[in-house]
Amino acid sequence: MLDRIRSCGQWWVRALRSSGHERDTVLFIGKCALAATLAWWVAHDLMKAMSPAFAPFSAALTMNTTIHASVWQALRYAGAVTVGVAVQAAIGFTVGPDLVAFVLVALIALIIAQWPALGEQRSQVPTAAFFAFSTYAAATSTADKASQLGQIILLVLVGCGIGLIVHLCIAPPLRYRSAEHGLHALAAEIEALLDDVADGLGSGDVDADRAEHWRTTSGRLQDAVENARSGLSTAENSLPFNPRRLLPAHRGYQSFERYRDTLDALERAVYQLGSLTRSLGTWREKESTYTYAPVLERYADFARRLRDIAHVVAEIDSDTLAEQADEMCKLADTAQKARERIAESAKQHDLPLADSTRPYGVLVVEATRLMEEFQHTCDVLMVTADE
Repeated sequence: MLDRIRSCGQWWVRALRSSGHERDTVLFIGKCALAATLAWWVAHDLMKAMSPAFAPFSAALTMNTTIHASVWQALRYAGAVTVGVAVQAAIGFTVGPDLVAFVLVALIALIIAQWPALGEQRSQVPTAAFFAFSTYAAATSTADKASQLGQIILLVLVGCGIGLIVHLCIAPPLRYRSAEHGLHALAAEIEALLDDVADGLGSGDVDADRAEHWRTTSGRLQDAVENARSGLSTAENSLPFNPRRLLPAHRGYQSFERYRDTLDALERAVYQLGSLTRSLGTWREKESTYTYAPVLERYADFARRLRDIAHVVAEIDSDTLAEQADEMCKLADTAQKARERIAESAKQHDLPLADSTRPYGVLVVEATRLMEEFQHTCDVLMVTADE
């Protein structure tokens, strides 16, 4: 219990002292609470609504990671509720508030809930229809029934509107750093794999377990690619409708093409790394001697050079991009020379490159392809840094 209390206290300290996920979470919770409170006050105290809870629920539901996502969430939610209430109104005023009417409402609402256009808010169609049926059944007159159904839609619109206004006016989230963070994580994993490959080849320590570890790690890199793409998408979606993008401090983050091109190159590099680790595993399984150890040592040196480039990408920062891009290009030149030494060593030691039953030809080809993708990454960042 004490450990949990201490951990919770440390979490709040981090949230107060520095920006990051903890502070974003605290801010998000605070904004949700404020929006819900304002919506309740409007619905309960000003509108004297019979079901005021619809407003704060809608306000909190509207909150999302970005303003763009919140707008779409609000539109879909309001649309789903409107459709659900409309279904109840159509059935209720023609059939009446009996069990047969409820069955019809349930069937129609659940069928409409399969409509993909409403996205994740599809389930709100039957929910709204059931609440509307309850309200309709409790009303005493036709005018009162119509008024109560209309009030549900109005409360939802009020809640969504208040939620969007609070989200827009109080530190609207700009997630442009999400694009960098995704690249950081992906490049760090690539760096770790290249470092281990270099260590194994350089020391001759490539047992079956290590070769299998390389293959497994390269397979997991695809998850890091998907996470990076998700972060990039979040960054792009944080700009539309966001007034903070007009501030001088944020005007340099209007385009994410550099990150997209870099991610594309790293994704291709991940594919090549997968092929490389499979080839190294094949070498470990088929070769019983280290006759070509000097070539593999050259390969280890090449892997270290690529690792150094990945290390810079893992720390990429838009504020220092020009210096980092220049450093990467210098490292790429060094890596190119290391790749050339692989080919020279292969020729010197008569490596059987043409033997399709042995992995050496593939290893040399993969070195060339890997170098192309890392060079492209450097070129992309250098060009965009000069813009």
